[in-house]
Amino acid sequence: MSAIDWAIIGLYLLWIVWDGIRLSRDTNKVEGYFLASKSLPWWAVGLSVMATQLSAITMTSSTGQGYADGMGLLQQYYALPIAMIIIAVTFVPFFRQANIYTAYEYLEGRFDLRVRSLTALLFLFSRAMGTSVVISAPAVVLSVMLGADVATICVLLAVPTAIYTMYGGVQAVAWTDVKQMYLIVFGLFASCATLIAGLPNTISVNDAMQLAGTAGKLQAFDFSTDPSVRFTFWTGTLGALFLFLSYFGTDQSQVQRHLTAKSDDEARTSLFMSAYWKIPLQALVMIIGVLMFVFYLFTPPPMLFNRSHDDRVRASARAGDYAVLEQRFTAATSERGIAAQALANAKRSGDSAAIAASKDAFLASEQTVKGVRAEAIELVKDVTGDRSYNDVNYIFPLYIVTQMPVGLIGLLMAAIFAAAMSSIAGELTSLSTSTVMDFYKRWVRSDGDDAHVLKVSRFAMLFWAMFASLVAIWAVELGSLIEVVNRFGSFFYGSILGVFLLAIGWPRANSIGALVGLVAGMSAVAYFTVFTSVAFLWHNLIGAVVVFVTGMIVSELTGPRKA
Repeated sequence: MSAIDWAIIGLYLLWIVWDGIRLSRDTNKVEGYFLASKSLPWWAVGLSVMATQLSAITMTSSTGQGYADGMGLLQQYYALPIAMIIIAVTFVPFFRQANIYTAYEYLEGRFDLRVRSLTALLFLFSRAMGTSVVISAPAVVLSVMLGADVATICVLLAVPTAIYTMYGGVQAVAWTDVKQMYLIVFGLFASCATLIAGLPNTISVNDAMQLAGTAGKLQAFDFSTDPSVRFTFWTGTLGALFLFLSYFGTDQSQVQRHLTAKSDDEARTSLFMSAYWKIPLQALVMIIGVLMFVFYLFTPPPMLFNRSHDDRVRASARAGDYAVLEQRFTAATSERGIAAQALANAKRSGDSAAIAASKDAFLASEQTVKGVRAEAIELVKDVTGDRSYNDVNYIFPLYIVTQMPVGLIGLLMAAIFAAAMSSIAGELTSLSTSTVMDFYKRWVRSDGDDAHVLKVSRFAMLFWAMFASLVAIWAVELGSLIEVVNRFGSFFYGSILGVFLLAIGWPRANSIGALVGLVAGMSAVAYFTVFTSVAFLWHNLIGAVVVFVTGMIVSELTGPRKA
């Protein structure tokens, strides 16, 4: 990277941190620190919510997923508009009228302290692990650029973010989200333009899309009923519906944003932004991945996108085997490029025989490339001992630093870093709020003044930043980060949602039913996670249904709820 790119990154990050703190108000008061004194306009809340979704994970991992698997991941978001509408007309006014700081405060009044504490504890575990993945994404970017140690980067990224969040509170988070949202969208469109401009003069955008379609990269609907398939129309409309209802409706990191809006109407309107714009923006992200696939049909791609692993294999005793694979890979990608150009020419000519022949040649060469790359990945696993190796998260970062022009590299990196820091800040704020309000003030000291509560909150932020950094070191090697974060969440989200559905939807539910249901739901999800191949998105539906049904039955057997 050039000095210009580094200057852009440094200046942008300094400005975004300074401006976020500058716009904070009343952060010496608990309500101002945690809820922005309920003063934020709907568009700021809406952009903050969307910025959390379009985080560094989306930019680095979803694009890589699009390169590897095409548009299939988009199916995960089909239920989001429905979920946002449901939350806007139910959960949002419900929580705002309850005059609470955390979603779990309501559960104590509805059931008892045990239900509140257990549900909040599950949130802390799930959100801490989710935060670790948010940290992992930019750590991947930096490791690609600098060849630096991922563990060190995770700590260095999380701690400074925690420091500015400790002083700015939720207002600093919201206003930095607004600014980084604009930069992210600009970066996405700039990436599309750069990829299109990088195609050969003989390949039009229409040609590129036809080639991607032939390779199966544009399949955005899969109606398979196999429960082990990760992304299908059914997991995206049923399983993901419960994921989104839980995350946006009961997760403190999102509920806290709803509570910062000026009014119920403004809070609801902020959610409609995601309902209308999330799928188009996610489709844009996936298209970038697809365009990268087409770009690398005509530009020689690296056999491995993770440079550090590439270097380790070259320096190992298996370097000779690796060199042979590289020769095969170079020949295979060259053959694939020739076949792709021939297919594009045949489609333009309309010659059905030529189309059929060139299509077969293109698909055969694509399979050859995949096969050689699969051998290279197995070689990496043998050399490093890392059986979970997956370099999908490195594809887009490597493209940025090797193919984009000076200046634009800095802007794209600034977008990724700012997105990551803003997302981390929002997660740390929610973790701190729940730690203090659901545990410290309830179990340790309930009479502390605002100064004392804020002091404890800042220490809690620092603790969670360090915890998430340690987990991030492990999470970065688990595969596609966008999948990992949803896999983590799906282990908890369904059961947490089930407790709230039981509290709101079954008037006769009592605390015993809620506790037994919550334990049963988590046990059921654990069973399906460990002993079955059911796709993780279904875990949200399983957890919610088990908690609700079990809680309903136990409540009926143990007597009516408390007055």
